[in-house]
Amino acid sequence: MTAKAIYDFSDRYAIVTGGSSGIGLDIAQHLLAAGANVTVWDLEAPPPALQQQGVYFNRVDVCDNSSVEDACEAVVSRHGRIDMLVNCAGFAGSTLPLEQTDPQQWQRVIAVNLMGVYNVCRAVVPVMKSGRAARIVNIASLAGKEGTPNASAYSAAKAGVLALTKSLGKELAQTEVRVNAIAPAAVNTQLLQQMSPAHVQTMIDKSPMKRLGECKEVSELTLWLLSASCSFSTGAVFDLSGGRATY
Repeated sequence: MTAKAIYDFSDRYAIVTGGSSGIGLDIAQHLLAAGANVTVWDLEAPPPALQQQGVYFNRVDVCDNSSVEDACEAVVSRHGRIDMLVNCAGFAGSTLPLEQTDPQQWQRVIAVNLMGVYNVCRAVVPVMKSGRAARIVNIASLAGKEGTPNASAYSAAKAGVLALTKSLGKELAQTEVRVNAIAPAAVNTQLLQQMSPAHVQTMIDKSPMKRLGECKEVSELTLWLLSASCSFSTGAVFDLSGGRATY
């Protein structure tokens, strides 16, 4: 089967955190191809080719409220509104038993993956509430549902993202803002290079499909959640696990 959904996001303004590499970059590229006006928030700039195609870039540390708030003001000043937000900034950290983890790195993983989502939503949601049919997609992880051994900080952070998504979805249910999360199993990105080969192989072995997910598969689901087709789902978690998820 080769047929895929086609989206028209012209005259829609999107922010993708962590959009300079990996899943975030692929989502930004898919949004751009669908006609969206895209701004990437990241510590590093996206590839020059993407910027040449019209993608805007703000250097943002999602752990720093001032950085996030300044970037939000810049987007509103430039475009007047924010229609779509994809929280994709992430940091996996090392894969070690809990008692061997460095406390500072543990806190850094929580700060980027959980507090970063909070900081960005806190800044952007007031703008979205005054707009039209806005959408938020939080890229979480199956680790947040299962609790991955030797990844306690990452698992805890992503579990927090899932709970935050459910809570915020309920808070905004009577507005035009929809808030959902995606919980992928292991996806083939540079982020996996932060993990040991044995840890990555364990994740592959757990998959009924016996493979990693691909960035484009995350992007396809993300675009649907950002579209008008997703109208009655909010505060929900969408698995993307190759059959691994059991609940």
